[in-house]
Amino acid sequence: MADASLHQSLSQQQTLAPQMRQSLEILQANTLELGQLLNQAMEINPVLEDITEHESLDEITDSELEDSENYDDWQDSYDDDMRDLAIMERRNQGMGQDAIEAREHFYNSIVAPLTLQEHLIEQIRESGLDEQRQEDAKIIVGNLTDHGYLDAPLEELAIQLQIPLERLEDALATIQNFDPPGVGAADLRECLLLQLDFLGLGAGLEAEIVDEHLDEVARNHFPQLAKKLHLPIETIIEAIDHIRTLDPSPGSRFQNNGNPYVQPDVEIKSGDHGEWVASLTGSYLPRLRINDEYKDLLSSSTDDRKTRNYLRNQIRDGRAVIRAIDQRQETILAIAREIVDRQQPFLEKGSRHLKPMTMNDIAEVIGVHPTTVSRAVAGKYVDTPHGLMEMRKFFATGYQTSDGKDVSNEGVREALQALINSENSAKPLSDSKLEKLLNEQGIKVARRTVAKYREQLGILPSHLRKKY
Repeated sequence: MADASLHQSLSQQQTLAPQMRQSLEILQANTLELGQLLNQAMEINPVLEDITEHESLDEITDSELEDSENYDDWQDSYDDDMRDLAIMERRNQGMGQDAIEAREHFYNSIVAPLTLQEHLIEQIRESGLDEQRQEDAKIIVGNLTDHGYLDAPLEELAIQLQIPLERLEDALATIQNFDPPGVGAADLRECLLLQLDFLGLGAGLEAEIVDEHLDEVARNHFPQLAKKLHLPIETIIEAIDHIRTLDPSPGSRFQNNGNPYVQPDVEIKSGDHGEWVASLTGSYLPRLRINDEYKDLLSSSTDDRKTRNYLRNQIRDGRAVIRAIDQRQETILAIAREIVDRQQPFLEKGSRHLKPMTMNDIAEVIGVHPTTVSRAVAGKYVDTPHGLMEMRKFFATGYQTSDGKDVSNEGVREALQALINSENSAKPLSDSKLEKLLNEQGIKVARRTVAKYREQLGILPSHLRKKY
């Protein structure tokens, strides 16, 4: 029998406090999700109430609390509580009973489909990862396209968010092991290889063809491929037929373009003097405060320590929720105002004129960490003069045109989309031709970059777009 032994090891692990986790959850939630979170908070915490259900706010006097235990600690937080209530009151003035009923009807009528991001976040929560690795994985999820592809190179994200590249690589590897297979890939080749690996074919002929001969497959050069691999053409065709059963867009099954309930979190509109103004939406959100009756009960429960401790904890937790909401709103609004300041050409002329902008740029100005910006924009939408737009689309590196103007990756993608939309369907433009036409517009990109952006847009190669 082997000898049993006991080993002691010392390790360091970052654990987020429950209130910090709740604050991050509120920050990352979009407007619809936030409404559900706040309704849930009111159900769990009895001291929280919706401010719009009451006609006035009564002030709390010192005498109501002077008999309670740890009065000094309470007094220290009293000013913060009043600040929260004052902010919420100013924000909520003018919302009457009709608006309250409209909000309830709005939430009760929504049956939102599961998005790719929600599907992945659910798997992260069930993964058993520590807090830090879960947060890193959520950053990766926040930078996936609707098709399930990684929207930017990891090196670029690491610089933008000031996170070690090794941590993001570990997070990406975690996401790539989740459902749907192929999610988190940088391009079509990697997407197909991930799916083959999931099927146990990562070392087979299919993987070799995808890894080294995908262009020949796209051109239907099967005889040449058979000759190159020294295999019968029937074997090659069988392998390619198997490859064609894979999903080039693993996130597409979560898309629901018919869902009318995409609620913008920010509106950007023209002001009274022609300037662009950013404002928060959220008229359907509950407006929370601490119920005065529970504060009275706390002051009168001098003989019941258990009740006193329970009430104090609930009031503390309720105040933390209110502060988290306020912090979320302030952060998102600050980001939106910076977008307005930096993206005037886009607001005037459209996506072709989006300027390169990183999360680090915004974080430095508004005084937060880049990861806070990443969490704040994840899953959020902005109602712009040019339609509804994901907030994270404003954050991208880009290129400099021949006349010295900066254009973002999103602007390049729109230029590419415009060229393909106007092409002759009988003679579709090849990636090389698209590269040349973009260069003529002053946008100097490589052919492989054109192919990457075309795949991100869900556009087939030229020979598959051809119509006779």
